[in-house]
Amino acid sequence: MRAESTVTGQPDIAFKGRERLIAAIDAAVADGDDHAVTSALRSAMCALIRDPAVELPACTQLPVDGHYARRELYRSPAHGYSVVAMTWAPGQGTPIHDHDGLWCVEGIWRGALEIAQYELLESEGERFRFRAASGMQAGVGSAGSLIPPHEYHTIRNASQDAVAVSLHVYQAPIMHCARFRPEADDWYLRYDDALAVDTLD
Repeated sequence: MRAESTVTGQPDIAFKGRERLIAAIDAAVADGDDHAVTSALRSAMCALIRDPAVELPACTQLPVDGHYARRELYRSPAHGYSVVAMTWAPGQGTPIHDHDGLWCVEGIWRGALEIAQYELLESEGERFRFRAASGMQAGVGSAGSLIPPHEYHTIRNASQDAVAVSLHVYQAPIMHCARFRPEADDWYLRYDDALAVDTLD
């Protein structure tokens, strides 16, 4: 079942290595400016993925029919960041979207994801023209980051049979974002989308 897009209280889910993961993220976000923080978080994420003492909750391995799953595991009362696990069934992905002005670091915990970044060339009202800037396939143990204004991207599980799981650390809880629907000649129409949170059971 899918929950509403707003979450009451502060998510804080118990799982193996939770304290270890939070301590590593806390240390990274204390590093200073956005570039230093995201660099430290990428290194921390790669180490955490390979750490046998850290295991994401079992629910994060379960895909949801019809959409990729978003499960918020933790919000930091001290630093304000949000930790969200995403589960991608074969073929599930996103349109071009932004992160509502927030930096994000994401690591691949299972499977592989295709990640493509886009450069904004121009805009006219709610119409935006993008050019594909780079693309990569990220596998288990890899981590990347996005810092506004260079935040336009897509994510997709290109596998035909394997589930993928990624963990995302956002600067703050992200409740909505801009998504972009293709029109023609590299032009896209912007629309706002509320980001729902899936249940943790």
